[in-house]
Amino acid sequence: MSDTQVTETGLDARAKSWLSKLGPGLITGAADDDPSGIATYSQAGAQFGFSMLWTVLLTYPLMVGIQVVSAKIGRVSGHGLATNIRQHYPAKLLYAIVGLLLIANTINIAADVAAMADALKLMIGGPTQWYAVGFGVI
Repeated sequence: MSDTQVTETGLDARAKSWLSKLGPGLITGAADDDPSGIATYSQAGAQFGFSMLWTVLLTYPLMVGIQVVSAKIGRVSGHGLATNIRQHYPAKLLYAIVGLLLIANTINIAADVAAMADALKLMIGGPTQWYAVGFGVI
């Protein structure tokens, strides 16, 4: 093996290791940057301006606290919340939580499709409902 091959293999392994660590954080960080979130933030900003900025003093520490606790649970256990709930609580609780998560994700996807349809209507006009159906099919 030449020195170049060894170096490329070492770099490749380090890049894969770095990407495997980056993946969950990147997904979590981008989780709220969806069409429905952007539409909501735009509407709230247009309606309230900076008048609601004071809520950051309350919401930011709570948001950070939840992120830190979730990260520590994952780091210590090596598992996500669902696995930890399954290991420490009755199965009925896990099924209820996963069911609620399924409902919340379904509503969020519907809101994303509706926001994309509204954005397309702003760009080219036309019926929002048909755009939503089209995005849903796609």
